Amino acid sequence: MWMMSMMIFEWMPAVMAVVIAALMMIITKCIRQVDQAYRSIDWGTVVLIACMLPMATALEKTGGIEFISEFLISSLGSIGPLAILAGLYVIASLFSQFISNTATAVLLYPVAILTSQQLGVSPIPMVMAVAFAASMAFATPVATPPNAMVMAAGKYTFFDFIKVGMPLQILIGICIVFMLRIFFPF
Repeated sequence: MWMMSMMIFEWMPAVMAVVIAALMMIITKCIRQVDQAYRSIDWGTVVLIACMLPMATALEKTGGIEFISEFLISSLGSIGPLAILAGLYVIASLFSQFISNTATAVLLYPVAILTSQQLGVSPIPMVMAVAFAASMAFATPVATPPNAMVMAAGKYTFFDFIKVGMPLQILIGICIVFMLRIFFPF
């Protein structure tokens, strides 16, 4: 609770609040079996994020981030920031169908930030669009682990996921794009 308060009210940087909370848990013996806590860490996710960070850096150094950002601005910029927000949502949504949502977010956050800077608008709605789109992957069995788990158990086909997931993804995408505009104005 203390850590969340520090982060919500921004009394200190989030990283410091997390580290202090972790140290307090060890000092006050909230965690008695440190090796059990260590074993409960999902190392696959940690490794995935660690591997995607260099990929994002490579995209930045090779001009990939600028290319995607320029593409969004040149193709949708004349319509306005809402269209670019929707375009960013669609790109992130497509990426997350074939690579993990964490990797999608890590790869596209810099695009969202650069695009918003070039438009002169707040980056928060753009970054939130990437976060939501990356988390709303329903249209393929490889999009999220739960989809893959139920595919075998339920004897579903790839097309079953597209048939149900695509309309759901479109509906949720439309709702999120318009709700982001309300909760996080440009």
